[in-house]
Amino acid sequence: MQKTFIKYTFFIMTAAILLILSINFVFTFHSLKAQQFTTFQTKIEQVIHTLENNQTEVELLKESLDEDYLTRAKAAAYVLDRQKEVSMDVSEMQYLANLLNVDELHVIDENGFIVFASVPKYVGIDMDAHEQTRAFLALLESEDEDAYLIQDAQPNAAEGKVMQYVGVARKSQKGVVQVGFEPKRQLEAQSRNTYEYIFSKFPTDVGEELFAVDCTTKEIIGHSGDINQDFTADYYQLSQLEDCAEGSYKKGKNGKFMYVVSRRYEDVLICAALPSDIIFSKLITNAMNALLYLLFIEAAVIALLNYLVKQKVINGIHGIIDKLSLITDGNFDTKVEVGGNREFEELSSGINIMVKSIVNITDRISSIIEMSGISLAAFEYQKEIKHVFVTTGLMELLGISNEMAVQLYSNSSLFDVYIRKIMENAVEGEKDIYQINDSKYIRMHMSVFSDGYLGVITDATKDMMEKKQMQYENTHDYLTGLYKYPYFKQLAAETLKETSSGQVCAVVMLDLDYFKSINDTFGHDAGDKYLQSFSSVMKSMPQSHFLTARRSGDEFCMMIFNCRNREEVVRFMDEFYDALKKNRIELSETESRTISASGGFAWTENTDISVYELMNQADEALYEVKRSTKGIYAEYAAE
Repeated sequence: MQKTFIKYTFFIMTAAILLILSINFVFTFHSLKAQQFTTFQTKIEQVIHTLENNQTEVELLKESLDEDYLTRAKAAAYVLDRQKEVSMDVSEMQYLANLLNVDELHVIDENGFIVFASVPKYVGIDMDAHEQTRAFLALLESEDEDAYLIQDAQPNAAEGKVMQYVGVARKSQKGVVQVGFEPKRQLEAQSRNTYEYIFSKFPTDVGEELFAVDCTTKEIIGHSGDINQDFTADYYQLSQLEDCAEGSYKKGKNGKFMYVVSRRYEDVLICAALPSDIIFSKLITNAMNALLYLLFIEAAVIALLNYLVKQKVINGIHGIIDKLSLITDGNFDTKVEVGGNREFEELSSGINIMVKSIVNITDRISSIIEMSGISLAAFEYQKEIKHVFVTTGLMELLGISNEMAVQLYSNSSLFDVYIRKIMENAVEGEKDIYQINDSKYIRMHMSVFSDGYLGVITDATKDMMEKKQMQYENTHDYLTGLYKYPYFKQLAAETLKETSSGQVCAVVMLDLDYFKSINDTFGHDAGDKYLQSFSSVMKSMPQSHFLTARRSGDEFCMMIFNCRNREEVVRFMDEFYDALKKNRIELSETESRTISASGGFAWTENTDISVYELMNQADEALYEVKRSTKGIYAEYAAE
């Protein structure tokens, strides 16, 4: 009887395994295809997100530089309007241009001619003679004494050199002061916003390709390998790619098929492709793994059934039911030990082994998860059961000790309290992400039912750390670690708005003296070291009173807040300049210097004032210092 039972059990389970394997094969095929589609969609979305972020960066950079250039143009006009009796020859114009850190400086008279210039051959140019220069003549006709014009970067009329010019109307007499800049940073930022550049930096899996097709010219404009390749295969042709939005197989090189997903973005079709044989290779691997697992389970089940069939149940069934009732209530430590005869003792032993196998099923699931290579853990909580079923990886993902794990797993109520406490630490703006500690995050999905819940936990630390790093890079200057200027303005405006009545805030504008000569004499590496040393002094100031940022190049700014009065602001300024004097930097093996910086600050106890007005006032104080002397700071004094 036992052999017959085992034989039929073997036939039934083998047939079930074949059926499960067939279903699993079909399901896995569609699952792998869907998974690959999702992966490609995610990567394409990341490419688009990178393009949009880069475009935003270009726009923010232009806005920041335009504001900075306008400030310099106004400063030049301010200086020139106060030197009416001085004949500004080329050397004096070049000196003023260097002082203001601009590449070109021109003065245009009321007739539209350049009468003074830092570039000798520009003197005498008629602004009406070329479309590029003619635009600035509108400032001569304007009745607004604050009129200005910020021109986009373009080839200039004199040499065809790409420049960006900013002009402001003079106040003391009719005329225009014009400054010019070489737009190196804008051009560099634009060069990083191309498909070819983004694809070259984008990680791809083995055999995977990312490329973009211009929908107008039908040409490949970017490829993850190299743009200089043979793109004659079908899956590179626009007519073949337009129907791949939901994923499709297209003929590739050497007759092999490629799985392709495309998405249109503006006038470009962004595509991702993978050889179909890689997908089928994964399919075969998954099928073989599933077959091995099923055969193992079949062997285990047949062995267990063979053992149970051997047992004889004669009497004492009620005693066994009582013990099983305790086990059902979650008391898995209960032992079935009913004596009386050998057959019943064997049955009791079999039941005890079966209960132990059920308790340890989570260990087998944990082994399967570990073999899959996925950092994942699962648990099941039921109100009426004292024991909590968990996989072995849970302890590591939650960062708990062995002692605490034993305590939580054996007490479902305590486990429920712990899980709910974790859910109180949800990360704002993230779905199903919770913080365990400063360096650990998890993603937890819950399936709740009437008497408990199921949970699956994966490690989200890497994703969150990368996101925090991206946030840091978006708001901090890469060289100095200080805030970027746009983010500083946002924080400064918020700080000023939140300042309590009776407190004082101040904005400080700083400019390193002789920085260009340091770069020219000792090289840009020494210049970078000079900037970093200056920034370290800024960062050494108490954070409870200082916001620090790099404005651009050798220009920096600070906000001093939470001060009781103006005298406390001055004390902080003195402490900062004392720290600068004590900070000596080695520029070469034979040369060391203390950092010289000119500064200007403006303070207020009126929270209704705009932070931009404070910045402008601080700039005026700074330029007064730069005009008269260097290496000190001055307070803004309203005329």
